Formats: sequence, structure tokens, C-alpha cells
Amino acid sequence: MSKIIVTTQKGKTRELKGESGSSLMEILRDADMGVAAICGGVCSCATCHVYINGEWGKKLPPRSEEETDLLKELESYDPSASRLSCQIEFTEELDGLALTVAPEE
Repeated sequence: MSKIIVTTQKGKTRELKGESGSSLMEILRDADMGVAAICGGVCSCATCHVYINGEWGKKLPPRSEEETDLLKELESYDPSASRLSCQIEFTEELDGLALTVAPEE
């Protein structure tokens, strides 16, 4: 298993194990990291909003139009870092991924 470095909404950092093929949302939700994921991962609620730290954003596939539209509705939207964790499949290439859980809205 690969690792994910997560900073919580309260600023605490925690290292999680990630299994390839799982969505980041599933990993964060299962670890009780403050990701509500109300829609269950179908890109319809934006309650799994995270900020991808640093250069990691360049290693991810681009946002879909649907994901971008949902994110733009959030006050906490950051065009350079915001992603919906349900739309990111965790792979071994993302070992060491650093992210911050966005504030609840």
C-alpha cells in the first residue's frame, strides 16, 4: 500500500495508507478525516472537497467540466488546488500525495 499525507480541517497532519483502485474519497471517509461524501462519490454534492498540495495537482488527471462546475459554487474554491476526492482514483504513482481537507460549507 502507498501513503497519503492528509492535513485535517483543524491543521493536524496524518499519514494514511491508500490502496490502488480506491477513490481518495473512500480512503478519507473510511479514515474519518472529515469528508462527508454525502452523495457517495457520484460527483453531485461537493462534500468531499480537498486541496491538492503543491506539485501533486500536475500528476492528477484534469477536472471534468462537471467537477469544475460543482467546485466553483463553493466559497472555499481554489482554482489551483481544489478537487473533489471522489473524482480521483488512487494509484501507486500517487504514493506520498499531500492534500488538505477543505472546510465544510
